[in-house]
Amino acid sequence: MGKLKLKTLYIAGLVIAGICAPLMPWYCVVLVTLFFLSVLFLACITLSLNFFIPSKCKAITSKKLVALTFDDGPARYTENILDTLQKHNVQASFFCIGKNIPGNPLIMNRLKNEGHVIGNHSYSHGYWFDMSGAGKMLADMRQMDREVEKAVGLRPLLFRPPYGVMNPSLAQAIKKGGYTSIGWNIRSFDTRIKDKQKLTSRIIGQLKPGSIILLHDSMEITAAILPELIKEIESNGYTITRLDKMLNISAYA
Repeated sequence: MGKLKLKTLYIAGLVIAGICAPLMPWYCVVLVTLFFLSVLFLACITLSLNFFIPSKCKAITSKKLVALTFDDGPARYTENILDTLQKHNVQASFFCIGKNIPGNPLIMNRLKNEGHVIGNHSYSHGYWFDMSGAGKMLADMRQMDREVEKAVGLRPLLFRPPYGVMNPSLAQAIKKGGYTSIGWNIRSFDTRIKDKQKLTSRIIGQLKPGSIILLHDSMEITAAILPELIKEIESNGYTITRLDKMLNISAYA
């Protein structure tokens, strides 16, 4: 079943359930309600379902290309990661948090000058971001853009939702702001896994042509495994390329 049909089927199912509800026993109504709420919850936390808005979670290609992406910077280990990327001549994408940009001009200029993509990961990355209305979300996202423009003179078009959560309000804000929603198809879990070999093996074991790998430049283990990870990716015949090039989309306005 195509992902684009999921929303249509969901809405059709709601309509049918609503019509039939008066004829159902109360416990069936409860079960049907729980089912539809579960599907809606899954749609919110799974960007690849494209339920509210299309998200780029991988490239459609037969070429052995992959993209490295880092969230939550500028952070403690961003410079270490940049040093490794520079040493291996690899370009990546960094989805930055706007409030982390002031005070880090050197890192921001390195990102630009060394050919990495700077993406929007919201300004606040607050816990309640997903509870905001579309207008407040868009204001937050544009505030992040202004920080990038002040730092390096670029306005990001690529947006990665905080916590990887999508909902109707955020979908509306993304559309109105002219952003492209970016997800992933390899979640490293580098914020949880503590064993370096386990983390590297988890990523390598999921490699496929067009993969987008989610990492965090706020994590020490990520900086620690990156040299070996790059070597392992390349030894498996893959080329690490920039996200925007792999997806053939524009990174900046």
